[in-house]
Amino acid sequence: MLINPIDLLLWTFRRNENDVVKLYDALSPIMEVSTGGDMLNFGYWDNSTLHPIDAQKRLSYMIGEMAEISTANVITDVGSGILGPAKIWSSQHPSLQISSVNVNFSQLASVDSGSISKLNSTARMLPFSNSSIDRVIALESAQHFKPIGDFFSESNRILKDDGILVLAIPTATDDSSLSNLGILKFTWSSEHYSQKNITTELSKNGFEIIESNDIGKDVYSPLAEYYINNRSELQKKILSRYSKYVEKILFESMKKMQSASENKLIGYLMLKCKKLALDSR
Repeated sequence: MLINPIDLLLWTFRRNENDVVKLYDALSPIMEVSTGGDMLNFGYWDNSTLHPIDAQKRLSYMIGEMAEISTANVITDVGSGILGPAKIWSSQHPSLQISSVNVNFSQLASVDSGSISKLNSTARMLPFSNSSIDRVIALESAQHFKPIGDFFSESNRILKDDGILVLAIPTATDDSSLSNLGILKFTWSSEHYSQKNITTELSKNGFEIIESNDIGKDVYSPLAEYYINNRSELQKKILSRYSKYVEKILFESMKKMQSASENKLIGYLMLKCKKLALDSR
């Protein structure tokens, strides 16, 4: 697959919805080729994790548990990618009604969803009626939603009063910049929201955080180590679809991601939120 470097830079700098779609169409197959799986998240790693697919499944299970999907009837997975996590939740709870929302039509069209509903829509205008959803989940997708407050507002609208919003979202510190993020400033193609940004926008849009975990140390460094240690094998897979410069950029990004995490310039939040009572807003 040939990618024009100028297009890549333009998509990364502008980062509107069309640009994000183009970026994912161009680059998400790297994850699929590298892992052989159908998930696009970084995954949660511990000492027993041997492969990215195991880490990705682990993170999906963790998010499902945090969202209490075992007690839910209707959930929506916003920014669902190619439905890998949603399929896990569906297999765990066959009676659960899952709607996967994705602005990227080609991703939705490429996958067999089974009983999972596929909805091509933006996160800024969710296609559900008021107070109709038990859980809203955004697993490593909300970092692309711009402005993120619109997504939180829509989540509040569609959630039932006892509903739960759960996020897994990469973050950056307030003082992250080109000088300390380096290549990540260009290749980490998201809005680089800080924890403060996210907390403020949640509160403004009627949510209270009831559980917060920064799992960055169990995400970035182990993933980078896996890539570095298995680069020769991964290189062959990636070069079967992409040019050498794409793999080189990916390798340098992995190294910088590891150092940025160790220097606490980036984090990875798991957040569980509930709607504020009307009289407390």
